[in-house]
Order: sequence, then structure tokens, then C-alpha cells
Amino acid sequence: MIRTNIVFRFLAGSLLLLTVIATIRAQAPTPSQKLTWKPVSFAIVKFNDEAPKSWNIYHTDKKGILLVRLWKRFLLVDMKEEEAFEIDPQTVKQTGDNVEWSFADKPAEPIETPEWKSRDVGAVQRTWFRLGKNGHVLDLQIPLQVNGKPAF
Repeated sequence: MIRTNIVFRFLAGSLLLLTVIATIRAQAPTPSQKLTWKPVSFAIVKFNDEAPKSWNIYHTDKKGILLVRLWKRFLLVDMKEEEAFEIDPQTVKQTGDNVEWSFADKPAEPIETPEWKSRDVGAVQRTWFRLGKNGHVLDLQIPLQVNGKPAF
């Protein structure tokens, strides 16, 4: 009787665990699934100390990862790893104010960024990096909330 009760509880617990794992996997986006990236409000972009004529910064649920559009070019910027990747613009789909892009289209190698500086400057987080050894400088200024976290 006691053995049957233990076996029943073990089987019920295992079934519950498998159900929870299946639910989590169903909710997690697959690498090939296109994610919706929303614009970052009140952000500022400078390219070689000047404002580009056409630009935008997009974010998704993953913190510290941004998609930056400069003219017709896209860069994936990973703030935590201090890396930037050049994204093929044909893999990015514009849908209204948002864009759709999948991490499956991420290049294997990042762009060389020999200089990278990031700091909080009052109400914004300023990230400055150089594209290539003697290349252009990209300056991103992301608004912060009162608690110091990004406002997106």
C-alpha cells in the first residue's frame, strides 16, 4: 500500500514536471522565429558626432540588446557583451513603426569594436564605440528610468 502510494506520487510529479517543461518550451521563441522589435522613445544617435538624417533604435524583450538602423544599414548591438553585428537589411521587415527580425539571421562574427565606452550620464545611458580599428564612431544615448534601468 505504501509502495503504491509512493509510485503514484512519483508518476504524478513526473507528469507535472513534463507538462511544465512543455509549456515553457512552447512559450520560448525559437531562434528562427521572427521577433517584433519596437522603437526606443527619446533615444539619441550620433554618427561621427553628427545626427544621421535617417536612424532609429529598436528593442525587444531581451535586455541590453538593440537593433540600430542607420540610413539603410542595420546593426545589432549587444550592450552586455560589448559587441556589434552588421545585419543584412533584407532580413529585417518593417511593419508600421516596428520591425521584425530573427536571431537566426545573426552573423557568426561581430564587427571589430576596439574602443567601447558605456556609462550613465544623468537620465541617459551613453554607449560610445568605434566601428573598426580606425572607423566611424557610433554614440547611442538611451533614456533611463528614475531607478536607473533603461526606459524600454
